[in-house]
Amino acid sequence: MSEEKDRELRALQAALAAEHAAVYGYGVVGGRIADGRRTEAVTAYDAHRARRDALVREVKDLGGRPVAASAGYALPFQVPDSAAAVRLAAELEDRVAGVYADLVRAAGGGRRALAAEALREAAVRAVRWRGESVAFPGLAERAGTAPPSAAPTA
Repeated sequence: MSEEKDRELRALQAALAAEHAAVYGYGVVGGRIADGRRTEAVTAYDAHRARRDALVREVKDLGGRPVAASAGYALPFQVPDSAAAVRLAAELEDRVAGVYADLVRAAGGGRRALAAEALREAAVRAVRWRGESVAFPGLAERAGTAPPSAAPTA
């Protein structure tokens, strides 16, 4: 495999791992979110499941073995109530946007376009959850709010 394809496969695998974590995290969000935002949480959960399934196919198309979901993920903070669930949802979207930004840099053609679309969708969801935007969605280091690690631990 060429170095370019290997870099793209690693970025796809990272995006897949992030989507696994987001699906898990939205399970927690859904259990704590207030009724008024439950539909929004379910919609986001479904979107991440669809992206995850598409990434599994993309990894296989490049000849890779898709990274499996973990049995559980460490949450970045306690989620005892709806306010914390909203913060978690915004954090999940920020982390997913970060890995899609990496995929945009590593991919070409159609995969780059799909990664850019996924980045935009995650950034929009983060704004909806948080109520405000960041200067460079998916590029937290430029916004001064970089998460502790590039890989989601949701």
